[in-house]
Order: sequence, then C-alpha cells, then structure tokens
Amino acid sequence: MKKNIPNLLTCLNLAIGCVGIYYTLLGEGPEAFYFVIVAGLFDFLDGFAARLLKVQSEIGKQLDSLSDMVSFGLLPSFYMLQWLQQSSQYFWVAIVIAIFSAIRLAVFNLDESQTDSFNGLPTPANAIMLTSLTFLPFEIYEYTLISICIFSAIMLVSPIRLIALKFSSSGWKGNEERWVLIIGILILLAVFRWTSFPYIIPFYIMASIISFVARTIR
Repeated sequence: MKKNIPNLLTCLNLAIGCVGIYYTLLGEGPEAFYFVIVAGLFDFLDGFAARLLKVQSEIGKQLDSLSDMVSFGLLPSFYMLQWLQQSSQYFWVAIVIAIFSAIRLAVFNLDESQTDSFNGLPTPANAIMLTSLTFLPFEIYEYTLISICIFSAIMLVSPIRLIALKFSSSGWKGNEERWVLIIGILILLAVFRWTSFPYIIPFYIMASIISFVARTIR
C-alpha cells in the first residue's frame, strides 16, 4: 500500500487534468487556471510523498510525466486553442504547446543534470503562465496570442537555466536566489492579488536570468 500512495496522488493529478480539459472544451476558460493549480498541488505532493516514504520508482517517474503531459501540456494547449478559435483562423498554432511539452518532459526524464535548476520552463509553470492570462485586465489580440503560444513552446525547450525551488536546507545561505524569488512572488500576490498571476512566471524567468548572469559575472 505504501509504495502506491505517490502513484495515487499522481493519478489524481491526471484526473484533475482530464476534467480541466473537459471544462475548457465547453468554453469554461477561466476555470482552466484553477484546475492547473489543483493538478500542480497533486504533482508536488506525489514527489514529496515518494521522497518521504522512500518509495521512488521508475513506474512512478513515467506515470508522473504522462500525467503532467495531460494536466500541463494538453490542458493549456486546448485552453489557448479555444481562445484563439474565437478570433483567428490560425488557432491550430496552439497545438505546439502540447508538442513541445511532450519534448520537454521526455528530455527532462533523460537529463540527470536538472537537480538544482531547470533547462527551460517546467511544464507546470508554463501551464500557469498561459491559463492565468484570463486575469489580465485588458484584451489580448489575435497575433499577440499567437506570439504567446510560440514563445511558450520555445521556453519549454530553451537552454536557459531557471531556478528550481529545491531546498538543500531551510537556511538563507545557499538558497539566496530561491528565497528572493519566493519573497518577490509573495509581494506580487499581496499587492496585486489575482491580477498578479499572469506576471508571476515572467517574473520567475527574469529573476532566473538575472541570477544566472550574476553568477557568471562573479
């Protein structure tokens, strides 16, 4: 029973992603963001439970990637497709999000160097960035949406090193960039509340780039 607890949580991530896709295809756009957040919670808990119970397995790793593909690859892809369909004949461009999410997850499974940082944007962060666009207080036009889809796909497989919130300890030393990132996100949430979500992932990307440049200069 113990070794199946993380897999159960992973399956809940998958189930939430499937339901999120269903509501997205019905045109219930804003709800997609909430489904991504809940799926992300289960995605975090399955890894946490596996480490806590010391029951990591290859099956769990593959199941996690397949679930992430649905919740953080297909769901935001269909979300953007539905949005683009209302204003553009090029709405199929949103499918690149699903394709590049699959490539990203496959590469991540084989790359053992992504322990304390990520190469490219993780699929959960990408899904949050896209589905949170619903909270923007202004209209986004056709070619801007298309550009966002393409930018999203490129970021998924880009070589840019991004901060991973994996703490070796709870202290400040050795975790400076992680704590700065968390504090910055909390400030955004406190000041702008729901309207801050579309800016959190761009802030994460910029903070990571600045941190990488600072380390290089040193």
